[in-house]
Amino acid sequence: MSTGHRRGVFSLLAACALAVPLVAQTGIPPVDRAKLAKLAEPWPDAETLRARRLDAEARRLFADTGVFPFTLTADFKTVNKDRNPESKTDYPAVMSIEGEGGRPTILHVNLRPRGHFRLRATSCSFVPLRVEFDKDEIKGTIFDHQKTLKLTTHCRNDSEYEQYTLREYLVYRVLNLLTPRSFRARLARATYVQATGGRGAPVTDGGKVLVTRWAMFLEDDEDVARRAEGRIMDVPRALFKDVDQNTLSLVMVFQYMIGNTDFSIYALHNIRLIRTQDKSVYPVPYDFDMSGLVDARYALADRTLGITSVRDRLYRGPCRSLAEIGPVLEQFKARKDEVLALYDSQPELDPSYRRDAKSYLDQFYRTLDRPADVRRTFIEGQCSKKSLM
Repeated sequence: MSTGHRRGVFSLLAACALAVPLVAQTGIPPVDRAKLAKLAEPWPDAETLRARRLDAEARRLFADTGVFPFTLTADFKTVNKDRNPESKTDYPAVMSIEGEGGRPTILHVNLRPRGHFRLRATSCSFVPLRVEFDKDEIKGTIFDHQKTLKLTTHCRNDSEYEQYTLREYLVYRVLNLLTPRSFRARLARATYVQATGGRGAPVTDGGKVLVTRWAMFLEDDEDVARRAEGRIMDVPRALFKDVDQNTLSLVMVFQYMIGNTDFSIYALHNIRLIRTQDKSVYPVPYDFDMSGLVDARYALADRTLGITSVRDRLYRGPCRSLAEIGPVLEQFKARKDEVLALYDSQPELDPSYRRDAKSYLDQFYRTLDRPADVRRTFIEGQCSKKSLM
């Protein structure tokens, strides 16, 4: 490790050590020193980084966008009772996917409830899931090279809530159009089956079908980092000045575009940071169900920010000069037709929501076409003159 790199890592350690007493006041988790130490490890050579990037880009699950069906059998009566955000309990399950020649392939997986807001019983009757795979079983399947994945479920068993999965999936696709440093998502049609035999009995392929709904797998954090030839920097308390400025502007304009305020770089809330070998740090957002564009029934506006509805847009990024923000806004303008076309490409989307979503996005683009609105929003009005977010 170079002297400069070592000094930088240890300075970060020292800064985080000083910040630890603030955890009780801020709610930000303590720094994991093992993760800090990982950042200090020597970097592979350029060819190895390139090979890892190409490998991650080619992951079968996310290299395609077609919808695929699967069946998941588990003791969901028990799984859906586990509402502890800190739970480490794994629940055995059986996943059935289409294999060679259309024959089913059976995978033995472990499920774990995950999340915070959607994990509450008052929010969702069906919990979001973390799916852990057996690496030997998944070879040659659509899940090849996956270890654990987040699975976004339908939350509640009605048609409106099922639509939220489609809506959030499209938001991920919009961000993919704007930057490769973004999470890829894969839409699926999931059939959930209650396992027979009761609690503690071995899970087999068969039981009572509960429901078939839209579901979405989210790309693994480490694969997002590999595609950027970097590493996940799981260290809170980053300031605006600590991250790549062009990417920061793009991410903040994107959050404004979709009407999302439910994120924090400082607290690593719905944001991942990727650090590359040249010490650049890139913010990568995820989890958009609280945005105005998704417009979920359960989404509540943060009134401390001065908004009364999640549909109210608020730019939470730093103030920029016109020379700085102009090229970023041009990126959004250049992709306008493709962005709107995404909403026409999803036939299962409710027609009234499709019209509403495109209208909401058109409002954003009209802002970009008005110099006075650009100045008021990104240069000297709503924008933050502070270095913290």
